[in-house]
Amino acid sequence: MNISRFSWLKILLYVLLTIYALITLIPFLWALSASFKPLSEIVNGEPNFFPKNFTLDNYKQIFLQEPLFWRWLLNSVVIAVSVTLLNLVFNSMAGYALARLRFAGKRFWFFLILAVLAVPAQITLIPTFLILKAIGWLNSYQGMIVPSMVNATFIFMMRQFFVNFPRELEEAAQLDGLNTFGIFRRIVLPLAKPALAAQAVFVFMGSWNNFLLPVVILFEPEMFTLPLGLNTFKGQYISYWNYIMAASMVFTLPALAIYAFFNRYFIQSATFTGGKG
Repeated sequence: MNISRFSWLKILLYVLLTIYALITLIPFLWALSASFKPLSEIVNGEPNFFPKNFTLDNYKQIFLQEPLFWRWLLNSVVIAVSVTLLNLVFNSMAGYALARLRFAGKRFWFFLILAVLAVPAQITLIPTFLILKAIGWLNSYQGMIVPSMVNATFIFMMRQFFVNFPRELEEAAQLDGLNTFGIFRRIVLPLAKPALAAQAVFVFMGSWNNFLLPVVILFEPEMFTLPLGLNTFKGQYISYWNYIMAASMVFTLPALAIYAFFNRYFIQSATFTGGKG
C-alpha cells in the first residue's frame, strides 16, 4: 500500500513538473517561431507556432542592415564579462575575509552587508546616477561596470561557503609557509570552483539581462547594451516584433551557453548557501 502510494505521488510530481516545464517553455518556443515570421503574420492575432511564411529576413536585418547591432553586442559582452570577473575576485575576497580573518569592525561590516540585502536595487538607481554624473562617468563603460563590480548577495553566499571550508587544509598550508593571501590563492580558490562557477552564472546573467542601469546612465545609441538596443525597435505607433524576436534569440544564446557549461557545478555547490554562522 505504501509503495503504491509512493509511486502515485511520484507520478503526480512528474506530471506537475512536466506541466510547469511546458508553461515555461511555450513562450520561448513562440518567440523562436516568431523570429522566422514576417511582421504581418505576428500581428494578425493567429496563435500559430509554425511560421506560414518562413523567412530569414529578420536575422539578415539585424545582422546586416542594423548598423549598431554588433556594437550593442560588443558592449554587452565587454560589460557582462568585466562585471563577472570583478565580482568573482572581490566577492570571494570579501567573503573569505568575513569567514576567516579577524579585524576591527568585522561584525559591523557583516551586518551592513545583510542590511544592503534588504534594499531593493531600484532605490539605488538615482543615487548611482547622481554620483556617476558628478564624476563624469555617465554614458561610459566604467559607469556600467564599477557600480556592479561587487554584490552583497554573493559576498554573503561566499562567506557561507568559506565558513564550511575545512580549516585543516589552511592550517597545513600555513605550516608549509604560505601567508594568508597565498593560502587564499593557492588552496582556497581552486577548491571553491563550484561556488565560483555558480556565482559566475548568476552574475553574468544578471549583468547580461540588466536593463534598469543602462536605461538610466546610457543615452548615446553607440553605448547601448543589447537589452537597451532591443527597445529601439519599439516605436510610438509601431513595434517591429519580428526584429525584436530575432534579436532576442541572439541575445539569449550566450546566457544559455554559460548556463549549460556551468550547469554541472550547481549540484557540487550544495553547500553554497548553507552552513554555520
